[in-house]
Amino acid sequence: MRRLATSGAAGDVGEVAAPAADSLDCARSRSLSPWRLTDLCATWDTGVCFPSTAWSRASSGVARRELNEAEELSSAWEAHLEPLEAPRPQGLGSRERGLVLRMARQQPPPWVHAAFLLFFLSLGGAIEIPMDPSIQNELTQPPTITKQSVKDHIVDPRDNILIECEAKGNPAPSFHWTRNSRFFNIAKDPRVSMRRRSGTLVIDFRSGGRPEEYEGEYQCFARNKFGTALSNRIRLQVSKSPLWPKENLDPVVVQEGAPLTLQCNPPPGLPSPVIFWMSSSMEPITQDKRVSQGHNGDLYFSNVMLQDMQTDYSCNARFHFTHTIQQKNPFTLKVLTNHPYNDSSLRNHPDMYSARGVAERTPSFMYPQGTSSSQMVLRGMDLLLECIASGVPTPDIAWYKKGGDLPSDKAKFENFNKALRITNVSEEDSGEYFCLASNKMGSIRHTISVRVKAAPYWLDEPKNLILAPGEDGRLVCRANGNPKPTVQWMVNGEPLQSAPPNPNREVAGDTIIFRDTQISSRAVYQCNTSNEHGYLLANAFVSVLDVPPRMLSPRNQFIRVILYNRTRLDCPFFGSPIPTLRWFKNGQGSNLDGGNYHVYENGSLEIKMIRKEDQGIYTCVATNILGKAENQVRLEVKDPTRIYRMPEDQVAKRGTTVQLECRVKHDPSLKLTVSWLKDDEPLYIGNRMKKEDDSLTIFGVAERDQGSYTCVASTELDQDLAKAYLTVLADQATPTNRLAALPKGRPDRPRDLELTDLAERSVRLTWIPGDDNNSPITDYVVQFEEDQFQPGVWHDHSKFPGSVNSAVLQLSPYVNYQFRVIAVNEVGSSHPSLPSERYRTSGAPPESNPSDVKGEGTRKNNMEITWTPMNATSAFGPNLRYIVKWRRRETRETWNNVTVWGSRYVVGQTPVYVPYEIRVQAENDFGKAPEPDTVIGYSGEDYPRAAPTEVKIRVLNSTAISLQWNRVYSDTVQGQLREYRAYYWRESSLLKNLWVSQKRQQASFPGDRPRGVVSRLFPYSNYKLEMVVVNGRGDGPRSETKEFTTPEGVPSAPRRFRVRQPNLETINLEWDHPEHPNGILIGYTLKYVAFNGTKVGKQMVENFSPNQTKFSMQRADPVSRYRFTLSARTQVGSGEAVTEESPAPPNEATPTAAPDEQSIWNVTVLPNSKWANITWKHNFGPGTDFVVEYIDSNHTKKTVPVKAQAQPIQLTDLYPGMTYTLRVYSRDNEGISSTVITFMTSTAYTNNQADIATQGWFIGLMCAIALLVLILLIVCFIKRSRGGKYPVREKKDVPLGPEDPKEEDGSFDYSDEDNKPLQGSQTSLDGTIKQQESDDSLVDYGEGGEGQFNEDGSFIGQYTVKKDKEETEGNESSEATSPVNAIYSLA
Repeated sequence: MRRLATSGAAGDVGEVAAPAADSLDCARSRSLSPWRLTDLCATWDTGVCFPSTAWSRASSGVARRELNEAEELSSAWEAHLEPLEAPRPQGLGSRERGLVLRMARQQPPPWVHAAFLLFFLSLGGAIEIPMDPSIQNELTQPPTITKQSVKDHIVDPRDNILIECEAKGNPAPSFHWTRNSRFFNIAKDPRVSMRRRSGTLVIDFRSGGRPEEYEGEYQCFARNKFGTALSNRIRLQVSKSPLWPKENLDPVVVQEGAPLTLQCNPPPGLPSPVIFWMSSSMEPITQDKRVSQGHNGDLYFSNVMLQDMQTDYSCNARFHFTHTIQQKNPFTLKVLTNHPYNDSSLRNHPDMYSARGVAERTPSFMYPQGTSSSQMVLRGMDLLLECIASGVPTPDIAWYKKGGDLPSDKAKFENFNKALRITNVSEEDSGEYFCLASNKMGSIRHTISVRVKAAPYWLDEPKNLILAPGEDGRLVCRANGNPKPTVQWMVNGEPLQSAPPNPNREVAGDTIIFRDTQISSRAVYQCNTSNEHGYLLANAFVSVLDVPPRMLSPRNQFIRVILYNRTRLDCPFFGSPIPTLRWFKNGQGSNLDGGNYHVYENGSLEIKMIRKEDQGIYTCVATNILGKAENQVRLEVKDPTRIYRMPEDQVAKRGTTVQLECRVKHDPSLKLTVSWLKDDEPLYIGNRMKKEDDSLTIFGVAERDQGSYTCVASTELDQDLAKAYLTVLADQATPTNRLAALPKGRPDRPRDLELTDLAERSVRLTWIPGDDNNSPITDYVVQFEEDQFQPGVWHDHSKFPGSVNSAVLQLSPYVNYQFRVIAVNEVGSSHPSLPSERYRTSGAPPESNPSDVKGEGTRKNNMEITWTPMNATSAFGPNLRYIVKWRRRETRETWNNVTVWGSRYVVGQTPVYVPYEIRVQAENDFGKAPEPDTVIGYSGEDYPRAAPTEVKIRVLNSTAISLQWNRVYSDTVQGQLREYRAYYWRESSLLKNLWVSQKRQQASFPGDRPRGVVSRLFPYSNYKLEMVVVNGRGDGPRSETKEFTTPEGVPSAPRRFRVRQPNLETINLEWDHPEHPNGILIGYTLKYVAFNGTKVGKQMVENFSPNQTKFSMQRADPVSRYRFTLSARTQVGSGEAVTEESPAPPNEATPTAAPDEQSIWNVTVLPNSKWANITWKHNFGPGTDFVVEYIDSNHTKKTVPVKAQAQPIQLTDLYPGMTYTLRVYSRDNEGISSTVITFMTSTAYTNNQADIATQGWFIGLMCAIALLVLILLIVCFIKRSRGGKYPVREKKDVPLGPEDPKEEDGSFDYSDEDNKPLQGSQTSLDGTIKQQESDDSLVDYGEGGEGQFNEDGSFIGQYTVKKDKEETEGNESSEATSPVNAIYSLA
């Protein structure tokens, strides 16, 4: 049984770091959902922002009352801001209004105004309009261009012309166009129309007209009463695909081995056509490093061979828009040769040219000409460098960059190494490149000087600015390029210089500063930055809003939360100026903030741990100078859901009934639902299962029921989980079902995959299942492959039950999907199906940012920013890139930013170990991801500059010392203090002539601590010690060397303790001195004890001198063994002991001795018919895991992992009467293994039978039968001796004569038939029984008179019956052992 997790479904929010009491983090606030208005702040370079306010010139009583209230709230801010040398500018926040008024009354000196201007350059305020439709439709907004055609707009002359221009605004904007900088009157041209509610132009040629007449430069203007927005200047061009000029080409005559260039000279098209070479029969020309097409379209032969005459050569041009291919008249070659026949066997000849009589030549360049050239490329474009050389043999081309390496991540070779392409060129790719053409005759080089220029690109693109009346803000238009671009500002489409003057506006280069903005300041500003390589045009409007507070969430919300959880009450609001928000509970009391409450600037109230007393009505009040608004949230606290009796792990036999308990305690006001999962999938409750409120019962358990069962107790607010595992013991009986005996196999692959219900973010996949091969299909695994990031690599998408063959797949944006399906049954997985057709989803901005963002220094003057790149399913669009921003923490620096295509960026020239704020934001061609979290990173560390001082040593014992030191100052660490480290070494031993190792050892003390303990020292030694400080870079300088001496200690164990037994009477002991005496040895102590089985004798002790290393002793008896324990002594005491035992006697099984190295031995197997118990010995340390490997006679190998200390191990899946080989090896090192042993299980019929000879009932029965037989024999002898009549002879010792007729058969005459003597005996005349020479009589085996056992264990003895009591008494000593005589005497 395992409790898995307890989670809250409502009211459980992630922990959010609280901002400082007097500030809020703008970046974090902007990362929240758009409808939470939190961007109303003016950001300083420190990253701290203050709630902005409006200094409207209100003269009403309400406004003056609000002003007084704001002045009261600003007292804490005044105390915080007074020490600043340069006061903060007006309009930073509603809480600072009183401060600004106070500054105005004080009439600050002129330098304060200059400081204000400097701070304005880093000042920016913006209000984001909530997405609430009622607010969107109500608030006014200047126009914004939302869609437009590309700058270079090439159109197909066969289609109508479409020039896009769409914009939004409130009120809706109107549109007009210019063509070639002059007003374009659409109404005068019947072919031109404008789409309704859009500025998109449509030029219709269905009624005639030439598209070329409309070529030119177009620009769209979107206007409403608050301003005018401009589109880019769109250059309209009509695609052209001119015909190839007619020409007659003479055959080209060339000498074999000479270079040749076939020029293409395609007609100029728009856009440029794609060139390729074919024969006149439309067969492609085979290209290799000898024959290839250049980037200009020409076909180059490094050397002409005779086989080049076998075809002709025609240049083809494919035009994109018209989808036409034009073919030039073909070239025909005539090759002059010294070897007129074309032997194909010479084509692969190692010396093909010499074999054909072609003279070998050193390389020379066919393109480009000369030894050097230059090339210019724009930043972000691809750089293509080309070198084509002639020569015999064909030269090889290699590329190099002067003074550095080729950029491996961007460089690739094309056209058989004749072209070098560098993608996404940047400034560091400029320099000199050279290509080296070489063959066995020599080499030449060509140098290409590459200059990288740049069209303008954004550093800071101006953003829309929404302010409250009286607020300050700025528009920044910062771009870079090569040459440096110029910046031109416009307002509503007109140059700023010709616009009406605005005293609240100031232009400072690439920045426009707005002070004390008013409603009349609304306009759309354009920033045009350009150089000779291009331009950028951006629109940004300035809108001034004056809105009283409004609540954006539904009124009177009702929230239920679970006791002891963390929760957050949201109160989204909007207003301009930004309202001040307060929370109250139950309509009374002070503002809630602090302790268990925390109020965020976005209006949310966080309760860190919900208690019963937190239940009630919470009111949030938003206030600005225009009014106030409030909303209420009713909070109810519920008890958590808990499983107090959980299901237990169970083992059940097949066919039995199992019950899994799950008893739950929950809040009675919440509806409880108890459900079950099997193997983390919903459990289907069939007719064999019964689900009750507190248990699950399974009737007739089968093998498929084995697995993990999870009880899920859930309410609408939370849930609790508990898991148990059910193990089903399989039935070993022979299957009676005919189908069960069929062989099982992996399923066949699914087929006929089909995609239907194609949607923007989903698709339905349908397939036809394959044959299950006698094992039902349990699952289908759907995999996908995309061709952008990891083409050819398949990833798991989802998993479905085996009962379905159609599923809806959820997809990510901008992924070119291809799917396949794998079927799974209990045997294994099928081969993957054939892939489906591809389906590409549309793109979207990323919804997440890269994870695992780190900033760490790799050198002392840099910081490497790294992150885990996003995969194809999270890119959401083409050209995924990352915007990396950083700045020093707790400073007023602006954010540095750079766009990176990889997964790392190195910031150079950083101070040593300084914290930085880091953000990495994903961006693709569709837009940017949400604002990323800020991560704290550190620049590189340098070695510490100081060492610990005042190092003091105190000896604790013979093996340990205590250290104490003075900590270093934090500024000398120059990094993160990892630890204090002590380096120490053993200088010498106090024992003379004892060699010691002086290897340096170390002891680490993590953290900033002033003391520590060094242990595991050698006693009786001289040591030296030094201390250092360690950071991430390494060790600092060493402290002063300290010396100390360890006192005498106990010695280590004596070495090579050996016990030998040369005979059965003597035992010899030998040993060597300890490896580490750890002091002056004063002797050895030997303790030994005799033992025999479980009997242990008295322990004996012997003491020896320090020089004695041998001892001999006499055994007390030949049977007992001895256990010896030997230890060495110093003045301190006895050291570690070593124990050995004397050898076993010859007739006692002796276990294999443990070897010195790690090994496994004495593997013992006790088999039965279907199982076997395994034990072994080893000398591994505690915690070592092993593996038992066994192979049956069918060569089927199985392994069983064994946890440490888990012996004996039972193998339970064996077959009766089968031979197995077995070994045991270490799980960590398979090379350490036991010897392979062989064993055989018993046959099946003995499975349930025990050995009858060992059963108690059988032994008792045999004893009873033996006793009855003995009693009958005794009674028989007694009756014979008393009532029988025997013939009388003269001498009792004379045997019967041969004349006796009964002698041969051993019979005698009796007067009483019941008292016949035993056969094989004779009766004397006095009635005694005389023993025959034969010892085989039953009497001999039953009753011996003088019985004893001989050496082989057989019984020998004589049985004699005396005539009367006197004779019996006379022979008492000799017949006392006879039980018959004893009973006879009693009779």
